[in-house]
Amino acid sequence: MPQFDFANVFVPQLFWLAIFFVILYFGVVRTTLPRLGKVMDQRESTIADDLAAARDAKDRADALAEEVRMEGERHREEARGRISAAKDEAAAASAKRLAAADEKLNAKIAKAQERIAAARDEARSSVRDVAAESAQAIVAKLTGTEPARAAALAEVDLALAN
Repeated sequence: MPQFDFANVFVPQLFWLAIFFVILYFGVVRTTLPRLGKVMDQRESTIADDLAAARDAKDRADALAEEVRMEGERHREEARGRISAAKDEAAAASAKRLAAADEKLNAKIAKAQERIAAARDEARSSVRDVAAESAQAIVAKLTGTEPARAAALAEVDLALAN
């Protein structure tokens, strides 16, 4: 068997190995490597395009998020203004109701003060009459003579004035 004859086999096998290596190497290099390079370039450009598109999308999303934040802030400020206006309106309405109630109370107080003044004047006149009658009765009991009503009233008026 020739494959087991190691003395004569080494050099011709190396020759054929070199020939097939060169054929396969240049066959692979010339045919496969350019296609592989194109695929790698396409992948690289696809990845670069995808990264650029992702950056653009992120920038747009960031801009949109900022716009939404600004819009939310504007709405919050608008709501604060409306709340403030509603509070002011409620305070004005409350002040108006309070003024109306205060006016009613002041009218009631004035009427009550008039009634009190009338009752006080009536009580004073009653006290004046009672005091005059009591003075007449005391003087009549002490002296035995009853003084005139006009004199008793004059003395009571003098005492009340002091």
